Amino acid sequence: MGRQTVGALRAVLVVVFAGTVFVQAGMVWALVSGSDPEDGSLPLTKLRVITILGMVSAQVAVVCVWRLVTMVRHGTVFSHAAFRYVDILIGAIVAAALVWFGVTALNAPGQRADPGVTVIMTGVGVAILRVALIVLVLRMLLAQAVARDVEASRMQAELDEVI
Repeated sequence: MGRQTVGALRAVLVVVFAGTVFVQAGMVWALVSGSDPEDGSLPLTKLRVITILGMVSAQVAVVCVWRLVTMVRHGTVFSHAAFRYVDILIGAIVAAALVWFGVTALNAPGQRADPGVTVIMTGVGVAILRVALIVLVLRMLLAQAVARDVEASRMQAELDEVI
């Protein structure tokens, strides 16, 4: 991975992380203050709590991707240490999908006249789960690469003994 690619990816990750912190701060402020700044009514507490949890899952994913990019830059991504970050990333994506399904469930009663919105939102949740499935497949590929790397190191050590 080139320097420009890593720099661009890290810039995007910083923007996403900062954005999620900003949204979380606004949601926490609305919960603590007890009123909605737009119209002065009581806050949508359930929806705001779910939003805060969704932002946490996004932040966890950002941190894991940052660590994996760092491992790629250092040439250590094909090691057992990478599995921890990939597993946490998969968990964060699944958590984001569950949070989205929570939002869908909270929104569904208001969509009785037009249930298509709920169906679309459910489809988005399933799409998020598909991302977790893709990352799981990539984890399997990483496992194969690590196993081959270990085998190659073992064979190199045997060859060194012979020579």
